[in-house]
Amino acid sequence: MTKTVQDEKGSIATTKGELPGELRYMQYQHSLEPKYLPAIRALISKDLSEPYSIYVYRYFLYQWGHLCYMALNPIDDSLIGVVICKLERHSSHSTPTLRGYIAMLAVSSSYRGHGVATTLVKMAIDAMAERNADEIVLETEETNTPAMRLYERLGFIRSKKLHRYYLNGNSAYRLVLLLRPVAIDSPTSPAPDGEEDPALK
Repeated sequence: MTKTVQDEKGSIATTKGELPGELRYMQYQHSLEPKYLPAIRALISKDLSEPYSIYVYRYFLYQWGHLCYMALNPIDDSLIGVVICKLERHSSHSTPTLRGYIAMLAVSSSYRGHGVATTLVKMAIDAMAERNADEIVLETEETNTPAMRLYERLGFIRSKKLHRYYLNGNSAYRLVLLLRPVAIDSPTSPAPDGEEDPALK
C-alpha cells in the first residue's frame, strides 16, 4: 500500500524551511544503503499509519533501486525526500500489462511546499515510462487531500475506493496513470479490492 507523507506546493506544511540552495536529486544505488537506508526508514516512518520492517524497504530497493530517487541537501548530502517504486508484469487485465507502482513517497516536513515531492514523482514516472510501463498505480488515504491533488495534477485518476484499507481504519483511493492505450477488452481499473503488494501486507 502506498504511503504518501508529502504534498504539493502550498499545502500541509505549517512551517516551511527555505531550501538550502538547489537540491541534488539522484537515483538510489545499493552502495548507498549504509548511508541512506536508515535515513529513508526514519523519514518515511515518521508519518506512517503502519510500520514497515527493514525487509519491506529492501524488497523494493534491492530489486528496483533504479526506480527509486532521493532529494539531498546540497550542503551535507542529508536526505530531504525519497520516492520508492517498482515495475513488474501484472496479469489482472485480459492482456497482461507492465505495471509501475509508487509504494512510498516522503519529504521532510521542514522542506515541504517547494515542489520536492512533485519532482521526485515526475522522475519516477519518467523512469518507468522509459522502461515501457503501461500504467502506474498507487494508493493514498482519502483524507490526504494534498496528496490527491499532487497526483491528479500529474494525470492520475481515481480508480476505486478501498474501504478501511489502512491499519488505522482509514479508507484509501487507488489511483492510476495510464501511459499507453488500453485494449477495448481490457478493464481500465487496476487490481481487485484487497489485492496489494505482498511486501506491504
